[in-house]
Amino acid sequence: MWRQRRVWIISAGSFLLAASGAYLLLFAESGIGVPPVPVPPPSATLTPVAPLFAPEASPWDAVLPPPGRYTPDELVNIAVYEKTNRAVVNIRTRGIREGGFPLLDVITEGEGSGAVIDRQGHIVTNHHVIEDAKVIAVTLFDGTSYEARLVGVDPPSDIAVLQIDAPSDKLNPVAFGESADLKVGQRVFAIGNPFGLERTLTTGIISSLNRTLPNPRSGRSLKQMIQIDAAINPGNSGGPLIDSRGMMIGMNTAIASKTGESAGVGFAIPVNNVRRVAQQLIRNGRVVRADAGIVQVLQTEQGLLIAVLRPGGAAERAGLQGFRVVRTRRRQGPLVFESTSIDRSAADLIVAVDGSPMRSVDDLLTELDAKQPGDRTVFTVIRAGKQIDVPVILDAEE
Repeated sequence: MWRQRRVWIISAGSFLLAASGAYLLLFAESGIGVPPVPVPPPSATLTPVAPLFAPEASPWDAVLPPPGRYTPDELVNIAVYEKTNRAVVNIRTRGIREGGFPLLDVITEGEGSGAVIDRQGHIVTNHHVIEDAKVIAVTLFDGTSYEARLVGVDPPSDIAVLQIDAPSDKLNPVAFGESADLKVGQRVFAIGNPFGLERTLTTGIISSLNRTLPNPRSGRSLKQMIQIDAAINPGNSGGPLIDSRGMMIGMNTAIASKTGESAGVGFAIPVNNVRRVAQQLIRNGRVVRADAGIVQVLQTEQGLLIAVLRPGGAAERAGLQGFRVVRTRRRQGPLVFESTSIDRSAADLIVAVDGSPMRSVDDLLTELDAKQPGDRTVFTVIRAGKQIDVPVILDAEE
């Protein structure tokens, strides 16, 4: 028997229809978004941290109990928590939701998690945790709170960096691990602030790798997500996912659920993505992505048909072709009539980039996200019925 199923994206209390499926996708922060926090302009001077994310090895703070009192598994849980919990912070936000009429604006509050990454006070969290916030407060492990400033955000990756002015001896940076060699079945630990309960530990395993989730805030997909069965609930977003060595391997971000609460299907952003984005946000205040100079494409069953190119952009300089605007004039007596039409016959059809098939706009964006400005990229296109390779030197995204 056929029945209709839907997936809903839950974020800050609002519901959006996303795709076919049977679960609620909950971005695990609590609260309601409000007007945007100003992001520092690209020209803003930010003091670089060198070396980035190379914190000194954190000591195992607790003296482990004598053998025999706890099982080996419990000793691992205890050791991981004692090593990492002081790096986890509670993030509270406050803003104003416009009511549409004077004097009807509503003060809103939200809550999430984050992780200290260096002794300069930088903290990583999810963009959706602090989105639209006017005031951001960070509470450390000892209960002291600091007002945070926004260093930068990257909505496509759902990553943000904050900074607080706290004494270095109160900052306990988390140690960054490696997410390229993760394995399904590997044991993981999630630490965060579900429902405001600070520095809560849950355990589980990696259930799958390379999951793709919709990101309603940017219109682009979150790629390479780590699926876990450790319990994640509202307030966990932005907290670290830890391995058995006490190293951060991901950032807890979302859950799939029928009820809006943990159902054993959670998702985390790989730490390699977190590291790459956070470094750029600290240095530049934004992420500088590679740009091919392709403004618009039409998605077809065969590939991506180029519609509009940026004048003087990388694709146009390389010789790629989009739609051609044809203007014609017709004289009728003393009057001259001008008409405009679009000729699609000369447009290139992109079928691959560096050998990767292009079936959707998201495929193209994902391929470009893996590149750097100045990289040489080969676009395989169909032109006049023939397949040709066109090398393109990528620009920096404006």
